[in-house]
Amino acid sequence: MENCRARYLIFFQYLGTKYSGVMKTPPHQPGLGVQNYLEKALQKLKPENEACVYISSRTDTGVHALCNSAHLDLQRRSGMPPFTGEVLAQALNFNLKPEPISELNIGAMQEAMSLLVGNHDFSTFRALNSDMPFKSPVKTLQHARLEPGPESFSQRHFNRNLQFWELTFKSPSFLYRQVRRMTGALVAVGQGRLSVSQLQELLEARDSLAYPQNMCAPPTGLFLTSVEYDESDLLLDT
Repeated sequence: MENCRARYLIFFQYLGTKYSGVMKTPPHQPGLGVQNYLEKALQKLKPENEACVYISSRTDTGVHALCNSAHLDLQRRSGMPPFTGEVLAQALNFNLKPEPISELNIGAMQEAMSLLVGNHDFSTFRALNSDMPFKSPVKTLQHARLEPGPESFSQRHFNRNLQFWELTFKSPSFLYRQVRRMTGALVAVGQGRLSVSQLQELLEARDSLAYPQNMCAPPTGLFLTSVEYDESDLLLDT
């Protein structure tokens, strides 16, 4: 039997946080691209040819992908039939070691959220800045809501069902980085890195420096959804 080369179309998803984009980068570069890891995993299948992955859609450093695709050619030794799509997918998943994404404890997060709702001194949940001495740390969080994200995030190519969640906060105003700090703390509660009682202690500490390092949520994924006015706010004083 002659050497048999087969072409494959693969779909894959990734959290882009630790990658230097999706495209291949030189080995000496500090951050590698997703393509580097895909090709390394393919070489472990010991094909006759050098495994080259041709990415369909380029993403930059830090950008995630719910579904990207690529094509590649693999040639096995003489007498060996081409890999089936199922075998190739299993081999790639085994060699790539998908990162575990743990389930959030939604009940604990909702309990913690209820502690934040209302009129509080949110000093712990604001970051230091030049305006701090001139602004009161007391704010009224009118509501905090946690609900499933859009179903459009589901992907038909993957067996792994990723559940997305949306956090919504409403307040007349927020302190500097208050939303990001509250979000980071609530996610930590959901992941078991912070207990509900510990979050309450942070709130009661009223100290910006009491907030744990590296817990603040990143700005990506944060949306200002709307600005609301009372009728009286729209009246022009003359």
